[in-house]
Amino acid sequence: MVTSEEIRAEFTKIGNRLVAEHLIGGNFGNMSIQQDEGFFITRTGSFLDDPGEPVYVPISGEVPPSASSEWRVHRTVYQNTRHRTVVHAHPPYAVAASLILDEVIPLDSEGKMFCPIIPIAHGEPGTQELADDIAECLALAPLCIAQGHGTFAAGKTLEEGYLFTSLGEHACRVLSLTQSFQR
Repeated sequence: MVTSEEIRAEFTKIGNRLVAEHLIGGNFGNMSIQQDEGFFITRTGSFLDDPGEPVYVPISGEVPPSASSEWRVHRTVYQNTRHRTVVHAHPPYAVAASLILDEVIPLDSEGKMFCPIIPIAHGEPGTQELADDIAECLALAPLCIAQGHGTFAAGKTLEEGYLFTSLGEHACRVLSLTQSFQR
């Protein structure tokens, strides 16, 4: 069993990477790790590079008020997929792409190889509607973008979630740049 101190250290490590790559702004975004009959998630309003003490949320039942406002997404993903971690970020190119496209089809080689289709999920932040749509998307792909809101990446480790987040933002940047070269 992993301790809350080890989880906090992992949250901080991944949070620092997300900040360094400009994949989040301010105190936006959250992440979680499934453990036992629930999951540890970042606190509401916390900065991911200094997340504070993680909050334990049971897989069903009452949710502590200090849990991230996106706890529904994390819980629904764990209830309906085999993923063990979730990383939610707000990469600007991915958010912009989600406002224009129905899905992102990467043009770059890494995007094509690891995430050939990035689905766009719908629903207002913090709602069960968004949670259900994201869980459905993440059952089929390791990454999706909530329209106008940000990316949700899932996997076995937080590092894997971070990598898919970075990959998705890179794919959206490449798409944007190719548009600027067209005549």
